[in-house]
Parts: sequence; C-alpha cells; structure tokens
Amino acid sequence: MSLGTHHGGHGGGVQANVGEIVGVADRVRHAIGTVIEGKPEVLRVALTVLLAEGHLLIEDVPGVGKTMLAKALGRAVDCSVQRIQFTPDLLPSDITGVNVYHQDRNEFEFNPGPVFANIVLGDEINRASPKTQAALLECMEERQVSTDGQSRQLERPFMVVATQNPSDMEGTYTLPEAQRDRFMARVSVGYPAPQAELDMIDAHSAHSPLEGLAPVTNAASIRDLADRVRSVHVAPGMRRYVVDLVNATRTSPELRLGASPRATLHLVRAARAYAALDGRHYVVPDDIQALAVPVLAHRLLPSPEAGMERLSAEQIVAQLVSRLPVPGPQ
Repeated sequence: MSLGTHHGGHGGGVQANVGEIVGVADRVRHAIGTVIEGKPEVLRVALTVLLAEGHLLIEDVPGVGKTMLAKALGRAVDCSVQRIQFTPDLLPSDITGVNVYHQDRNEFEFNPGPVFANIVLGDEINRASPKTQAALLECMEERQVSTDGQSRQLERPFMVVATQNPSDMEGTYTLPEAQRDRFMARVSVGYPAPQAELDMIDAHSAHSPLEGLAPVTNAASIRDLADRVRSVHVAPGMRRYVVDLVNATRTSPELRLGASPRATLHLVRAARAYAALDGRHYVVPDDIQALAVPVLAHRLLPSPEAGMERLSAEQIVAQLVSRLPVPGPQ
C-alpha cells in the first residue's frame, strides 16, 4: 500500500459510489480502446479530466490520432457533441454564437454557436488567431457565454477537448498562458508501438472504427459520477503535498513562470478522479505524482538557462516531484 493512504473512516456508501465510477469508466475506456489502441495512460488521463469536469489539451505532431481520440471520447458518451475546426479566419462569434435581427418580428434572436454542447472538439486550436482563441476563456472557466450583455449557462457536463500541433510548426500560434491555464491536463498521443500499428492497418483498412463505436453511457450518468468524484477524500497531508509541489514550480530557478492557484485546484480535482478510477475513495501520493506532469507542465515556462540545457517543462516537473518529500500516513 502506498504511503498516505489512511482515510479517516471515509468508506461505506462512498466506496459503493466509487465502484460504480469504475464500472462506467471501464466501459468508456474499452469503447475508446477499439479506436485508439495501445495508449492506456492517455485514455486514463482523458477519463480523469472528464470525471473531474476539466478540459483536455491533446498536443502532438499530425497524423497520430489526436482528433480520432477526441471524436472517440465524444461518441462513447451519448450527449451533444460539436466540432470546431480552428482556422486563421475563424471569428469569435463562430464559436459562441450571434444575435440575428429578424425584421419581420422586429426583434433579435440568439443563434447559439457550437460551444453550446456537452463535449466540444476544438481541432487544431492553435491555428486560430489569439482573439478567436480567447472566445473560449469564459466558456471554459465560468461555463457560460456572454453576448450583448446577457449571460447564458452551458449544460453539464461541459468539456473542451482541443487538439494542437507543436507550436514550432508552420501556420500555428502559441496558445496564450491564460488559455493554457484553463486546460486541466495536456497529453501527447505519441507514435504507436509496431504491433499496434500493424493492428491498425487491419482495423482501418475496410472502414473507420469510429463508425462502429456506440455510446456506453450518457450525459446524466457522467454528471452523477462527477458529483460522486467530489466525495473522494483528500487528507490534509495530501493537500499540503499538492501545495508544496505547486510552490516548488514558483521558486524553481529553472522556471520563469510557475503554476497558478488554478493549477492547485485542478491537481486536487484530477487526483480525486484518478483515485476513483482505481476504485479508491481516498487520494494517495501516487495519484498526485502520476498527474503532476500532465496537469502542471503545459502551464510552465522554462527559464532561458533551462532552454540552453534543453530541459523541457515535463522534465523539470518530474525532477521537482522526485526531490519533494513524500508525506507519510495521515
């Protein structure tokens, strides 16, 4: 058993709630796994973000299945899904919606944009201008859209799954720090293993596996499971561990921008969901360590000295985790 697993009597009904989370998550994971093979950790982080009611950024080179993963997640859950193809000429109103004047009725009518959905697939988000990217800021943080002085709430669950190519590729813009900070986690799909790539040739030769992917749960179930995830216990020692880790990013000489207080909250929420996916109703250090890189690294900016040493944000976070003392049993 990992250190820090004492949970102060939180069991019984909470444990039963966690058991149902595992069952639904396994069905979703299996459904997505029929499309994206050989990437169990990537799928687990995606499910963690979904149950923690966060947003997911998928960054990698073209052709490795970023959009396929986002589409598979949307199809596995029977809820409203909208796709936005980000391009340089995309306008903010193309995302949020616009008020249209009807002359015959002498009134304005709001035509909602694609952001009014449970799962929003933002394809190649860093190909749009910063102004258009900023249209998602309010949606992602406050779950609402404000147009012409009126705010409209977005339904739960609401999750933005965005894909982007590395920022050094042609035709891309760097995501602003404020927007990167609103994504709970970032993952990279990576190239498949040789055997998985061989299997992919057979699976994709006749038809797309997405065509046969049927929903295995629905929006109401995801809302219920997300509420249950909030009851997962985070002991005081685990909370201190998260705060110490985030503070380490702010004082590290290898970073010129550390993690925000929002990152602290995101790491705790994600750790709750990660523990629930393991069938536990309490968080342990292993959960926080496993999520440190996907939750923190995309928010950080390495210092020029770290750049000269070719240290990435992911490597710096991993080093901070290895140096930070692990809390004992609570």
